[in-house]
Amino acid sequence: MTTLHPEIERITQRIIERSAESRAQYLELIRANRPDGFARKKLTEGNQAHASAGCAVMDKVQLLGASWPNIGIVTAYNDMLSAHQPYETYPQIIRDAARAANATAQVAGGVPAMCDGVTQGQDGMELSLFSRDVIAMAAAIALSHDTFDSTMYLGVCDKIVPGLVVAAMRFGWLPAVFVPAGPMPSGLPNPEKARIRQEFARGNVGRDKLLEAEAASYHAPGTCTFYGTANSNQMVMEMVGLHLPGAAFVQPGEELRTALTREATKKAASISIAGDYTPAGEMIDERSIVNAVVGLMATGGSTNLVLHLASFAASAGIVLTPQDMAEISAVTPLLCRIYPNSAADVNHFHAAGGMGFLIRELIKGGLVHADARTINGTLADQAMEPFIGADGDIEWREPPETSGDLEILRPVDQPFDKEGGLKLLEGNLGESVTKISAVKPEYRLVEAPARIFDTQGDVKKAYQAGELNKDVIVVVRFQGPGANGMPELHSLTPILGSLQDDGHHVALVTDGRMSGASGKIPNAIHLSPEGVRGGPIARLRDGDPLRLNCETGELNFLGDVKEFNARAPAVHVPNQTDTGLGRELFATMRAEAGDAASGASFFRFAGMN
Repeated sequence: MTTLHPEIERITQRIIERSAESRAQYLELIRANRPDGFARKKLTEGNQAHASAGCAVMDKVQLLGASWPNIGIVTAYNDMLSAHQPYETYPQIIRDAARAANATAQVAGGVPAMCDGVTQGQDGMELSLFSRDVIAMAAAIALSHDTFDSTMYLGVCDKIVPGLVVAAMRFGWLPAVFVPAGPMPSGLPNPEKARIRQEFARGNVGRDKLLEAEAASYHAPGTCTFYGTANSNQMVMEMVGLHLPGAAFVQPGEELRTALTREATKKAASISIAGDYTPAGEMIDERSIVNAVVGLMATGGSTNLVLHLASFAASAGIVLTPQDMAEISAVTPLLCRIYPNSAADVNHFHAAGGMGFLIRELIKGGLVHADARTINGTLADQAMEPFIGADGDIEWREPPETSGDLEILRPVDQPFDKEGGLKLLEGNLGESVTKISAVKPEYRLVEAPARIFDTQGDVKKAYQAGELNKDVIVVVRFQGPGANGMPELHSLTPILGSLQDDGHHVALVTDGRMSGASGKIPNAIHLSPEGVRGGPIARLRDGDPLRLNCETGELNFLGDVKEFNARAPAVHVPNQTDTGLGRELFATMRAEAGDAASGASFFRFAGMN
């Protein structure tokens, strides 16, 4: 048995001790709802009749009194998201598979699912982060019928899986299985897509060429193939064991994809009260959360997960901080290079050995809790690959002994880097985070004058006017959860990348978010306290000297600190950007949102500000 790395053990123990009271309260909550029989038996005859009225006759017979468990499906299906379009046919596959496993299955409800790719740089992006909490609440409404013995969650993308996870934890007495849909086939290589975006930003190519490149990149049902938030979500679901092993990155439409969905249904039935009862809230514990963080760092995953993992943990009574994540990153070797960290996409990663290889190597290095529970047993049981057996069912095999491509996936003793690349930044401007796994070492220290903006649009206007063609730290304030919902600022990437390619030292500082695919530009994001709540970022002025050192974890104003502290902060004045596209409906969420360090959530679980 491999010995656990002492730092991973220390940090885990610290999280356990910090969370002792809130975790105990959480477990008391879900254990109070522990079933002593099928959930529907608690309902009146009229309740049961309503719950089964729309079902097929064969299911209705079972729901009205027989001995089969009932699986509740919560789906995020819509046609807007390429990643979620395959879910259209899943309910029927699941219903058929449930009957074969002596169970019934019903779509309990749907949840909203917005595409950040559609809203990136648009006003609708200001609803994106809060959609996570709306999804959690929508899933709670679906499950409030209280007639389910197990649950299956159909979701992939950025806020959808985190929202569904919060719901799964709050209904933690129910077993939970998450069912992915898989990535689209590889299209236009990601570096070429990025190049054309930069050329468009410079004005060197027209909109027709840009649209042609974008359509060639995002061209089919399935998840976008770069390693952003959606695919980081899928990795996390495997690391915490809410997926079947190796399920994340099998493409839609493949025979194996359908077989995995059938197998997930069988698993949901088998871990219900009718079988080996495995409540999700007890299965997931502090070890699971640490494993998720290690997986994120070992793969160079999305900075959005810094927010989502804090929210996930808190919903299960576990208090996770950015410091925990940064300290885990410092001892976790980088074993993967997937775009934006290289040219390879998640299909290449899967072909090189994928999650089975990665988990086995992390266990071998003593970097994860191999004994953490999963729907398949323990994390050690997740280090497997699925194949179609001779009978058409899933056959599990050991992952390959060697990586299929050492430029994409490496063993634990041959990492790309000795650490994962997430850094906690501290200084007289507050606390923020940065990801440096895709930032070249020569760009990780930037000392330059600040240029202050209140909107993304103002940054683009200044760039087009030639005002940013110099060493500059672009500061975009009033982008936090309390100001406008904390949108991603990914649409600034081509501009900043172009400036860096021209030889300028540039960086981004913001109380907002960057994309899950944030890449080669050094940045300080999630800055807290945010500007709208009196954070130091609101006192910055054009020309202020700043230092961002991603290596040492420093973000500082370099001028006269006494004069700086005496300044009156700029005031965020609500204007037309707070209305339209339904943004006015989210005013209460903006007012009540917690800070970035605790997940920027509207909810108030223990440990969340």
